[in-house]
Amino acid sequence: MPVTSDIVESYRSPGRVLRRHLSAGVREDRAIAFVMLSCVLIFVAQLPRIAREAELSPDASFGERATGDLFVWLFVMPLVFYGIAALSHLLAKPFGARGSWFDARMALFWSLLAAAPLWLLRGLTAGFIGPGVTLDTVTAFALGIFVLLWFLGLREAEWPKNVAHGPQGT
Repeated sequence: MPVTSDIVESYRSPGRVLRRHLSAGVREDRAIAFVMLSCVLIFVAQLPRIAREAELSPDASFGERATGDLFVWLFVMPLVFYGIAALSHLLAKPFGARGSWFDARMALFWSLLAAAPLWLLRGLTAGFIGPGVTLDTVTAFALGIFVLLWFLGLREAEWPKNVAHGPQGT
């Protein structure tokens, strides 16, 4: 199924979509693609905000601001997300989690990608409306949906109804 169709389906049945991705076996190339695509989309979502800030405060140009964000989103945040996925896996173990390291990574990375349209909406809101109640509301909504998708995906990955995922410990 195309990624865009999977994103739409994730809003109806996040567990089923993640289960389908996990049933393909341990595919680290897919996990890296998901986290990198998520980070690229989140970076693109920042561009309207960066343009607004560059216009309102000329102490740094658009290019300087965008370069800094690009570095953070393409080189730093993927590593941070790997760490968060590992931490979530470790925290789930005492509660009887049976998933693998890969399963925890996929739960987080897929949730990031599935929530990307909401981050794009947040970016447009930050760029066109700016700080205020509207931006705070859109941010809270996007963050809430991301956390919900991640929680439901992590539940599917770590406590599956049928253990047909990749080998343990990967």
